[in-house]
Amino acid sequence: MVSIFLRSLAYNVLFYALLVFWILVALPTYLMPPRAFMAIAKAWSRSSVWLMRVVCNTRLECRGLEKIPAGPLIVASKHQSMWETFALMQFFDAPLFIYKRELAWIPFFGWYLLKSKMIGVDRSGGMRSLMEMARRAPKEIRSGRQLIIFPEGTRRPVGAPPNYMTGVGQIYVNSGVPCLPVALNSGLFWPRRTFMRYPGTLVVEFLDPLPSGLARRDFIARLEEAIEDATNRLVEAARAEQAQLFGRVPSRAKAEG
Repeated sequence: MVSIFLRSLAYNVLFYALLVFWILVALPTYLMPPRAFMAIAKAWSRSSVWLMRVVCNTRLECRGLEKIPAGPLIVASKHQSMWETFALMQFFDAPLFIYKRELAWIPFFGWYLLKSKMIGVDRSGGMRSLMEMARRAPKEIRSGRQLIIFPEGTRRPVGAPPNYMTGVGQIYVNSGVPCLPVALNSGLFWPRRTFMRYPGTLVVEFLDPLPSGLARRDFIARLEEAIEDATNRLVEAARAEQAQLFGRVPSRAKAEG
């Protein structure tokens, strides 16, 4: 475990150093079309995943890539860690995120959020902010982008009861595009509220797309069932792998479950 601690520490230092590097590399793209910046953002995503493989021995396995539809799309992902907030963008042509408005105040980083036309939301704005999000997001999606959204709204510990919000259903209804469910087990390798990073096989699985035109309640029920069933399967397999690696599940990851 000492080795894992040192590898985790090294990864976190290098992860943020890499972020600063790509922010500087991206400076010229501020004068270019948004697509130029997105190319840099995807390079950061891929390099961060690669770094985790090299430093922490956390391998990435992607399943169901052939199921990703072309064109405008809602990508609804399970949210267990920070990993999916940057790693998923590499799989899509024109990714779109919804972020809390305060992030736009960060020098450079916030400028890039505005440049790439991400959607900022005032979380203290209540229903007014939600209505604004539900209005802006479908417009951006229909322009050809892929909205990567976390239906539970925030990171959930591995094994926690699901808590799917209605907002994703409203965006789905207003957009009129398919939705791609995504299951993963990232919380066992990048747990919440700790800098520890664990070795093993981090799996992200793209599931069968849900067609457009479903009723909102039916859509949310089908989305939750698809994501939760697949996520539980991935977590169970990852726990078995960790038990072989460590003789038991790492204490922090076990507590998260």
